[in-house]
Amino acid sequence: MKYFDYAATTPIDEEALRVYKEASLHFFGNSSSLHDCGTNALFVVEQCKETLGEILGVDAKGIYFTSGGTEGNVLSIISMARGAKQRGMHIISSMAEHTSVHSALAFLEKEGFEITKIPFLKNGQIDLQQLESSIRKDTILITIQHVNSEIGTIQPIQDIAKMTENKGILFHTDCVQSFGKLDLKTITPYVDSLTISSHKIYGPKGVGAVYIDPACKWEAVFPLLTHEDGFRGGTLNVPGIASFISAAEQMAKTDNHLEMEWELRTLLKTAIGNEASFFEGDDRSQLPTIVGVALNQMEGQLVMLECNRHGFAISTGSACQAKHEGETKAIQAMGYPIEVAKRFFRISFGKMTTKEEILTLGQLIKEIGQS
Repeated sequence: MKYFDYAATTPIDEEALRVYKEASLHFFGNSSSLHDCGTNALFVVEQCKETLGEILGVDAKGIYFTSGGTEGNVLSIISMARGAKQRGMHIISSMAEHTSVHSALAFLEKEGFEITKIPFLKNGQIDLQQLESSIRKDTILITIQHVNSEIGTIQPIQDIAKMTENKGILFHTDCVQSFGKLDLKTITPYVDSLTISSHKIYGPKGVGAVYIDPACKWEAVFPLLTHEDGFRGGTLNVPGIASFISAAEQMAKTDNHLEMEWELRTLLKTAIGNEASFFEGDDRSQLPTIVGVALNQMEGQLVMLECNRHGFAISTGSACQAKHEGETKAIQAMGYPIEVAKRFFRISFGKMTTKEEILTLGQLIKEIGQS
C-alpha cells in the first residue's frame, strides 16, 4: 500500500520506537509515585517538558502532556473559557476547525457561552474582516487552527493576535498539523495556548501536549484531579512522552525540506491535470504536503475507494469525521455547496514519499477522472 494519508497519522520513526522501548524498560514507574521508580519517571517527564519548551520557544512550566490533539483542544479551550468567564461569555472560532474544537465549543454553549464561527475566504484563509467585526466587549477567547487539516492553508496568526491586543482576549491555536512542519517559534509569542500531537510527527499514538501561558488563569474541566497540576486525569504515558520528544527533536533538527515538498506537490498537480480542482492558498499561506482536491462529477469517497483498490491510501478529509458524510468543513467554510464538498478528497504526503509514487498516484487519479 502506497501511503498518502500523513495528515491523519504517520508511521513511527525507528529512533522514536527505540526510545519508547528503552523508556518502557527503564522508566516504567508512575511519575506521581514518591519512590525512586516514580521519581525517575518524573525526571524524564520534566526533562521532556524542558526540551519541548526549547523547541517551541515557550516556558516549560506551561506545558501539559495529554493523550493527543483531541484531548488537548477540548481541555485547553474549556479550561481557558471557564477561567475567563467573569469577563465575558463570548468566543470566536472558525467554521472549519477540527472536530475536537467544535466539540469543546458545543460543550461550552450548553454552559451558556455564545459562539461565533467565521467563514473562510476562497483562498482558504479566515475572513479577517468578519473576525474583527465580530469582536465584542464580552469576547474572551479566539480559537483558530494554525494549519487547516483538510486543505493545508496556513492562517495569519500574527494578524489575528493584533486584534486581541489590550482587549483581554485569550488566543488559542490548534497546531497539530503545523508542529514539526513549520517553525512554531514564529507564532508562540503571539498566542496564549496551543495544542500539538505526537503521531503527526512520526511519534507514537496516544501522546500530545498543550501549552498554556503560565500567566493565564484557567479552571480545570474536571475537579479534584491531580495529574499535570490538575489539568487532566490519568497516569502519564512516560515512554510515549519520551518517544514523542525524540520525534520532535528529530523534526526540529531536520533540514528544511520545503523545496522538495513543493516539487512533489507540483508534480502531483501536473500529473492529475485538468481533471480536478484544487483548494489551496497562495505559496506563502499553504503547507505543501496537504493537497485538497475534487474531481469533476465524482464523489470523493468513490475516488478514495478506487485508489485503495489500486494500492494507494488517501482520505476524504479529517479522519475524525470520515464516517460523517458531507462534513468536509473547510470546503463549506469557503462557501462551496455541499455537492462540491462531497467531491472533495485529501492527499497528504511525508518524508518517505517518493517522486515515483507521486507521479503514479497522479496518473491514477487522472485516469479515474476520465473513466
